[in-house]
Amino acid sequence: MSAPLSISPAAGHDRGPRAASLRRLCALLAPLALLSACGDSGEVEVRQWMAETRSQTRLAVPKLTEPKKFTPFIYSEKNEIDPFNPVKLHVALARQQSSSASKLKPNLDRRREALEAYPLDGLKMVGTLQARDMRYALIEVDKMVHQVKLGNYMGQNFGIVTAVTDNQVELKEVVQDAGGEWVERKAKLELQESKK
Repeated sequence: MSAPLSISPAAGHDRGPRAASLRRLCALLAPLALLSACGDSGEVEVRQWMAETRSQTRLAVPKLTEPKKFTPFIYSEKNEIDPFNPVKLHVALARQQSSSASKLKPNLDRRREALEAYPLDGLKMVGTLQARDMRYALIEVDKMVHQVKLGNYMGQNFGIVTAVTDNQVELKEVVQDAGGEWVERKAKLELQESKK
């Protein structure tokens, strides 16, 4: 058998006043720790209050309102133009153009003149020619020179020549606006000085 274990202070260490005060402190704290473990620290009161509150509280959930009935929209205008179908839009615009009774509407059935195949900004006035009380403008396009007189057509917007002067050719073009109506606008082709 082994001998009981005893702790003795090491040599040179004595139990002085510090060790005595530590023992007194431990002696005071031990009963306090035991007393605090024995008490309920108000837990019983808290549990009792919670039980009373739970029994007195009535759960009130308001009734939800009935949701509105959804009625899907039915597109009933099947004979109208579908704004997302370009084919129907082109058909409607063609129908509108044919029914347009505008006085400015150009004659689409007449035979086109040679200079109507070119845009106006592709044409170049290079001079004028006077013959028997008639003034002609000389218009160059694709390295060819054409004679244009009052009443001739040129450009791709049904442009009719209204005046020929030494410096320019004045035109009256007929174009469609955004609403499909025919409107007149004035244009001119000025003499281009040749560089030698």
